Amino acid sequence: MTATTETDRSTGEQPTELKRAIGPKLLLLFIIGDILGTGVYALTGQVAGEVGGAAWVPFLVAFAVATITAFSYLELVTKYPQAAGAALYVHKAFGIHIVTFLVMFVVMSSGITSASAASVAFASNFDAAFGLESNGLLPLVVALAFMLVILAVNLRGVAEGVGLNVVFTLIELSGLLLVLLLGSFAIFGGNADFSRVVLFEAPGDKSVLLAVTTATSLAFFAMVGFEDSVNMAEETKDPSRIFPRMLLTGLTLAAVIYVLVSIVAVAVVPVGELAKSETPLTTVVETAVPGFPINALLPFISMFAVANSALINMLMASRLIYGMSRQAVLPPFLGRVLPRRRTPYAAVIFTTALAIVLIAVLSLASDNPVVALLGGTTSLLLLSVFAVVNVVVLVLRRDRVDHHHFRTPTALPIVGVVACVVLVLPWTSGREGTQYAIAGALLALGLVLWGVTVVANRATGTGRGSGDLSDLG
Repeated sequence: MTATTETDRSTGEQPTELKRAIGPKLLLLFIIGDILGTGVYALTGQVAGEVGGAAWVPFLVAFAVATITAFSYLELVTKYPQAAGAALYVHKAFGIHIVTFLVMFVVMSSGITSASAASVAFASNFDAAFGLESNGLLPLVVALAFMLVILAVNLRGVAEGVGLNVVFTLIELSGLLLVLLLGSFAIFGGNADFSRVVLFEAPGDKSVLLAVTTATSLAFFAMVGFEDSVNMAEETKDPSRIFPRMLLTGLTLAAVIYVLVSIVAVAVVPVGELAKSETPLTTVVETAVPGFPINALLPFISMFAVANSALINMLMASRLIYGMSRQAVLPPFLGRVLPRRRTPYAAVIFTTALAIVLIAVLSLASDNPVVALLGGTTSLLLLSVFAVVNVVVLVLRRDRVDHHHFRTPTALPIVGVVACVVLVLPWTSGREGTQYAIAGALLALGLVLWGVTVVANRATGTGRGSGDLSDLG
């Protein structure tokens, strides 16, 4: 099918300038690669610190919530196989510019907080890999330097080929398989306490239920990424047919890996020691096979995994800012492009500056683990979007299309809304107030930029005053 053909009524494929080159296998690897990364490499210990040895339970609950929401995404992406994600669906459902803008800005902000978490995790693994001191300002310097490298790569331009993503995914996966393999040696060799994996230990005066929801709010950071695959819809062959199977398969495989890794980690390393480690999986390998030289490889694999996460998220965030500027819903200077490289330099610098401020302020001012704080904020932002998406799928049932598409059971989006709200609200999720403060500050910044743009558009007669967003209609 070419870009000039009409919409195919049997598959839902619409005219697009992009080449439909992604088949089932490449789509599956893209989804798995997008989910695997910073979360499990950096936060397994923090999750265990909330619930004790039963660290696998929050990952399993997070998988259930993600899967329910994935069903809603599947109905929407097969119904509207276009590359705009949640913003497209919200705009079709409500047609209110400010609501669409807020959804886009929240998604963009989640990319920045996720990349910032990855940057701090990179610094921790860098220290472990080279045997440096992990106290003082050195980790902060490494994290900021890493963000500047991401800035340089983003400005230069990145070939985001799916084939390259396959290589990244295999390297990330190898690190997790290494943990499972060496951890299994310790377990079967009698050097692990398997009884710990069924032991709940809620910190302080928390109930078991609140401890599980708190840990799930954190573990959900490890499950995010599947929603990005909807942006590949215009480059996927027959998306209405292959998306459901590949998305659900990718989520399931990621969940199985996470649950197994968390079980092995807790069995090999005592929970208290695991919770204190900023590189928990490296600690697992070092404990499982002390002195074995291959354990020096894991920090480098971890560095690569979180670096890939940071790059993907900063690419996404900068392109969203650029797109919003081009649609006259953010100031026009954010839409400026390098003449030779054709990269959105203003948006890249803006998003990188936000990430640097977040990393510096939280590293210097917060007593809590920064990766956990930023990871929790990322899941807070995305769970808010997921709650809206679960509502939208029901609202858009009234919109009929002339091609076959996936349809989720009506009960699932309802359960999804309730589950997402429970994991968002402070008194049910157990989240720290700092996460809401970070999310609120980012949202306030977006509203200020929106307001400035509206005033400027009205003064100059540009756009509609409240922003165009016509491309999402």
